Amino acid sequence: MDTRERVALALDHKEPDRVPIDFWATSGVSASLREHLGLATQEELLTRFDVDFRYIDGPQYIGPEPTVRADGAVEDHWGVPRATVEVASGQKASAYKEVTEFPLERAESLEEILDYPKWPSPEWFDYECVRDQVAAARATGKVVIFMGDRLNRCAQLKPAMYIRGVGQILLDLALHPEIAEAMFARIAEFYLEYARRTLEAADGGIDIFFTGDDFGTQDATMVSPGMWRQFLRPGFKAFIDLGHAHGCKVAHHTCGSIAPLLGDFVGCGLDILNPLQPDVAGMDYRAIKARCGDALCFHGGISIQKTLPFGTPDDVRAEVRDRVEALGPDGGYLFCTAHNIQADTPMANVEALFDAYRTLGRY
Repeated sequence: MDTRERVALALDHKEPDRVPIDFWATSGVSASLREHLGLATQEELLTRFDVDFRYIDGPQYIGPEPTVRADGAVEDHWGVPRATVEVASGQKASAYKEVTEFPLERAESLEEILDYPKWPSPEWFDYECVRDQVAAARATGKVVIFMGDRLNRCAQLKPAMYIRGVGQILLDLALHPEIAEAMFARIAEFYLEYARRTLEAADGGIDIFFTGDDFGTQDATMVSPGMWRQFLRPGFKAFIDLGHAHGCKVAHHTCGSIAPLLGDFVGCGLDILNPLQPDVAGMDYRAIKARCGDALCFHGGISIQKTLPFGTPDDVRAEVRDRVEALGPDGGYLFCTAHNIQADTPMANVEALFDAYRTLGRY
């Protein structure tokens, strides 16, 4: 059975030859793995681990030259300044771009929000490069995913947090709903057009359209389910409808405890939920499978908070076995970690993970 048949069966809630395998890791971890295994390219690494998916980068930024602030922080295309931070733990460093200021945090009126001079334009991107990216990914015989990074991934709440500030946008939901609605509308408008042009350029070559917006904390949803339905559901559904209109399955990434929103995700037509984070409150994956497994497929579920960094290879194998037993029956499950494998994960645990995927994931 080839990759595309395997994934198609899994997404149709049927059992293929084995659970499809995906790979998420920081750039530093990927580099360390390539060096550890004596591999020259990322494609060689993905082939070594029998990964069934290939992610394309998406459109290339060709807009105005980014502003570099006096402290060295570089503004992204939302006008949000970010500084590069490197984190290492016995491996090559992984780089992260951390927000240093929320540009609209002190805005007090709707007019200030609407007049913000740094709202981005979809015109600032070259979409033609997507055709070549899709062709190269298709040539591998794997399933093609467009997800983008955290700056060009279809979302609403996270970009609003970057621009308005985490605390302030949450206060806006209760105290200044007109500001919250305007923020989400402008953000969703941008992403819908950006994604539409991307999917059109792909000309049917993208199999899975992956959106991402964190709706949960370690203990509960980030906002109440009622507020989520009022402020975020319209844009969330619009992203899904757009993906379906272009023949894609639609996946959504949200960290955290989001069980109260699962019925809404199903009602909006979501196909795949990522990551089914195991180390947060209320995310009993067996109960979620029983409740939503006929409608949703699940992608993820392997702990990067506890098992991978702090467990043994035997602990890793036991966790994979548990996820297969809980989530694998009747298909609808895709192997992946609950987020990128981080620099604190021993190489032995990564190797054990992918060995377990291959040996324990067979039907």
